[in-house]
Amino acid sequence: MIFSFDGAGTKTTFDHVLIVCVILLTGAGLAALYSASYAFAELWYHGDRWHFVFRQLILAIVGFVFFIIAANINMETLRSLIIFLLVAAIIFCALTFIPGIGMNINGASRWIGIGGFSFQPSELVKLVLPLYLAHLFDKKKEKLGSFTSGILPPTLVTALFFILILAQNNFSTAVFIAFNALVIFFLAGIGIGFFLGAAAVILPVTFLLILIEEHRLRRLISFLWPNWEPLGAGYQVSASVLTISSGGFWGKGLGQGTRKIVSVPEIQSDFIFSAYSEEGGFIGVALFIIAFGVFAWRGYRAALKSGSEFKRLLACGLVTTIFTQMLLNIAVVSGALPATGVPLPFFSAGGSSLLITLIMSGLIVNVSRTPVSSLKAENMNNGVYSGI
Repeated sequence: MIFSFDGAGTKTTFDHVLIVCVILLTGAGLAALYSASYAFAELWYHGDRWHFVFRQLILAIVGFVFFIIAANINMETLRSLIIFLLVAAIIFCALTFIPGIGMNINGASRWIGIGGFSFQPSELVKLVLPLYLAHLFDKKKEKLGSFTSGILPPTLVTALFFILILAQNNFSTAVFIAFNALVIFFLAGIGIGFFLGAAAVILPVTFLLILIEEHRLRRLISFLWPNWEPLGAGYQVSASVLTISSGGFWGKGLGQGTRKIVSVPEIQSDFIFSAYSEEGGFIGVALFIIAFGVFAWRGYRAALKSGSEFKRLLACGLVTTIFTQMLLNIAVVSGALPATGVPLPFFSAGGSSLLITLIMSGLIVNVSRTPVSSLKAENMNNGVYSGI
């Protein structure tokens, strides 16, 4: 059993099931990434079939270091750093627009270059914004009935991040982050009037933003009419659906997939689930869903048992972000939603996503910490305490 000590010196224990889920998902993600990427990497990176996995492994190691730090950090210390983290996230998002620092790839300024690596600041926002909202709603819980002092500040910060990420030509991530922020608004107890007003603004603006960009409109049309442009905007999704279905019940086995090699462009990134499904089949997909389901269950369980409004909102916000990102990615690659650029947590190539996901997971594990004395009392009440 793994123990830790909180700021008052009380002996605590973590949710071990939650930790095992994180380790299993990370390991499965690395295995799936190698299987999905080795052929492409061998062709385009001078025969180096380990290109994507090696980079991902480095970030996984760094991520687990931060995972351990996040799981053990004192929450009050963390709260004292939130404003600094918020300003840092804003600055990083702004740096994407500065020539020489920001990296423009295919018309999108979503990355900044750090040495030989790139970092996507929008991934940092997925961590920082829930932290800020949980902190602010806990701090102002007596003022949530006031729009000016209780609701306006978090609304403006959320809108600022939405605009910054949208300006990076990252519409899907901007909408995703705003949606998960609204989940925290709801959990904090904000009245229904706010959501009706938000919907009255967000829905028409979202529709307009789709119409004014050709690539977004083409994706929407291809989703509604798949045969409209089968070799254009709809090709990647159509190929992904065929790759998923080719796995059958048992799958073709790890490394044995064939459609992943030639059918789905950039399959190691946002469409890695199709490669995983081809090789894992229905059984592999079922195990995948179970692992994420257990992760979400234990995360929400920890949030509800935390006894702190800040921890409850933070853990719920982070679990929702990871879980809904998984659902959104699967919905896209299976053709249930229009194509977006949202990665699959723990699996997609891209160190930014894996690093931030592991930090978020560490904070969820932190919330799950339970004083050993309380745990013993609970087990005795349940008749399962063995005295060990």
